[in-house]
Amino acid sequence: MINKKNLKKLAKLAIKTGVNLQKGQDLIISAPIEALPLVREVTKQAYKAGAGLVNCFFNDEKMQILRYKYAFDESFDKAPTWLFEAMAKAFDENTARLAIIGDNPNLLANEDPIKIGRANKALSKAGTPVRERITAFNINWNIIAYPTADWAKLVFPNETKKMAVKKLADAIFSASYADLDDPIAKWEQHNKKLAKKTKWLNEQNFAFLHFKAEGTDLKVGLAEEHEWAGGAAMAKNGVICNANIPSEEVFTTPHAQRVEGYVSSTKPLSHHGTLIKDIKVSFKEGKIVKANAKEGEEVLLKVLDIDEGARRLGEVALVPHSSPISKSNILFYNTLFDENASCHIALGQCYSKCFKNGSDLSKEQIAKQGGNSSAIHIDWMIGSDKMDIDGIKQNGEIVPIFRQGEWA
Repeated sequence: MINKKNLKKLAKLAIKTGVNLQKGQDLIISAPIEALPLVREVTKQAYKAGAGLVNCFFNDEKMQILRYKYAFDESFDKAPTWLFEAMAKAFDENTARLAIIGDNPNLLANEDPIKIGRANKALSKAGTPVRERITAFNINWNIIAYPTADWAKLVFPNETKKMAVKKLADAIFSASYADLDDPIAKWEQHNKKLAKKTKWLNEQNFAFLHFKAEGTDLKVGLAEEHEWAGGAAMAKNGVICNANIPSEEVFTTPHAQRVEGYVSSTKPLSHHGTLIKDIKVSFKEGKIVKANAKEGEEVLLKVLDIDEGARRLGEVALVPHSSPISKSNILFYNTLFDENASCHIALGQCYSKCFKNGSDLSKEQIAKQGGNSSAIHIDWMIGSDKMDIDGIKQNGEIVPIFRQGEWA
């Protein structure tokens, strides 16, 4: 039921435009075991592009459930530190990274939220060596998606499993432009449009962004010497890549100490198998001082307590409500897609590339300029067709950026 021609185009797009794999460069893939058809096609395209060695780490949802059903209690404070250390070593040796996602967003809905919180905390801490290298853009990397059956049924609950998978596959191909005759050429055009937006924002050099909508009145200070990014970007190894496919956002680094007000989520957040709905938080001096959610609140609070930086912002992103993914009227329950239908913020680790000369800055310099540090980086959606955003310049001048969810 999945269009094989478009699947091949997505795989080629991921290698040529997403990762932009270089001749002789090794590649690490991670993927759900159900995504094997896409993994094989990506591997084929990687070797055709001159890959040195391609390796894949698979995850299986049934194995995760078996852990919650049978593992002894202490197991939930453990994570495979050795695996992340090995991947970090591979990145230090210029290995490229491709993540294929597709896990069931509601996988752990019936499991103990305390155990989920402990497991998430252990996983976040163990993953620090990898996350630091990814957020610093040490190497070229990319994320794409595969339509797994359980995910598809959540998105299209009234369809048969086969039809749900087909519809989700078609939605993924459309959002990624993999259903076009020449997706690579389309992405070249798309990157130019995003670059135009980042150029204008960087010229404005705003000190603050002010978000206003129902349930939201949030003033976000921007880090000193911040820089906006979007679409294609150069990694520290000199390779230009598109980290996310799809991507409709332009984003930068907030100042971790200069966020005030309150904000409400406009789409559910899927976090490691738990859906967190209707998030509402309040900030004071950059830190979340109050948080609740209609569903998944206990998991959310555990996430916020992972470390000091988990309650502060590491990213702010602008996406018009008229983006193609928003226009599809599909709620994907997946951040890779839903964040590209809505303005969003991210708790936790900042991207060092979102600073002028970011590749030359130390951790201490980034922190001094307002960049946040944490064992997490979690995006959640706050935009809507009612969102107004003003930019406040260094001299206090107010410039409209968004009106009713669209670029002003």
